[in-house]
Amino acid sequence: MSTSRHISRRNLLAGAGLSVGAFALGTSLLTACSEPNRGPGAKGGDGTPLSMQLGWLINSGQFGEAIALSKGWYDDAGISFGINPGGPSIDGIALVSAGESQIGQISSSPSHMLARSEGIPVKAFAVCVQDHPYAWLSTTDNPVETPQELVGKTVGGPATTEILYKAFLAANDVDPNDVEYVATGDSVAPLMTGKIDVWGTWLNSISQRRPLGDDFVSMRMADYGVALYGYIYYTTDKMLETDSDTLKEFTTATARGWEFAYDHVEEAAKATVEMSPEANLKDIQDDGEAMMQYVFTESTAEKGWGTMDTSIWENQIALWDTLGQFNSEPPTVDELATWEILDATADARPKLG
Repeated sequence: MSTSRHISRRNLLAGAGLSVGAFALGTSLLTACSEPNRGPGAKGGDGTPLSMQLGWLINSGQFGEAIALSKGWYDDAGISFGINPGGPSIDGIALVSAGESQIGQISSSPSHMLARSEGIPVKAFAVCVQDHPYAWLSTTDNPVETPQELVGKTVGGPATTEILYKAFLAANDVDPNDVEYVATGDSVAPLMTGKIDVWGTWLNSISQRRPLGDDFVSMRMADYGVALYGYIYYTTDKMLETDSDTLKEFTTATARGWEFAYDHVEEAAKATVEMSPEANLKDIQDDGEAMMQYVFTESTAEKGWGTMDTSIWENQIALWDTLGQFNSEPPTVDELATWEILDATADARPKLG
């Protein structure tokens, strides 16, 4: 088991923090539009329309897409591509299911698993964030260095992350009756004022973490038995059956964009802000620097950007089933993900890490 780490802001790359957790999945879906919606960055033209629905605002997680758009690589691939930003009241999975967008990106794999278990016909075809950065932070004045030291402590974070807290306890044999969880939102203030002992956030969230200063203690979930995927690309079963060629072209162009962004973070940040002018350029650039260590790992060095591993999906399914999160039978790996697009684009996806 990995030990906790005292992390200095000087040597920890920082990035965008995004809420993690299940989307509210309604029983009805929105009516599909006859003409696909293409959001910021759409170039128009004669290419095949393809829009990607997010569950959040455009940020450094779209560096590859921003570069591919700015360089015209989607146009070269015959795709008229755009991104539809999300928000608190937007159920991205329902929109993709209904055909409003042809593909989507979801922040963390549990949401995808729950959607599929509810019978929503969506399937992952690539993964951007290989090594999930979600962690539990404490101050150096009141350090919590191991999961067992959570006993008697109060843990806080966004309400949507309570399931991650439960998974963390379950994976480390900590009785939830011995720990208190409080929904405190995205702010680090309750941790700093002593109202909570531990706070959950994405490690690369510089804007949320900044008030902590240079040093804090971190327990990253992936280091303690909870390996999740982040920024998952997904589409519908129908799209995979009827237009897999467009998905292959999209994946090839996007992989090329991420390869360029890997060595040109500043340019990628500027291209991203062009699509999302309300974003702060410095924060986006810092976010992108942070994102790279989680996007490009040993797995991508071996199998290329966007790769997926069957065993990681299997472990997630088993843990969420143990926690009683599925209202019906747990989804199988084959129901959750397809390797068809990754296999077809193997030579085009950069092996970096």
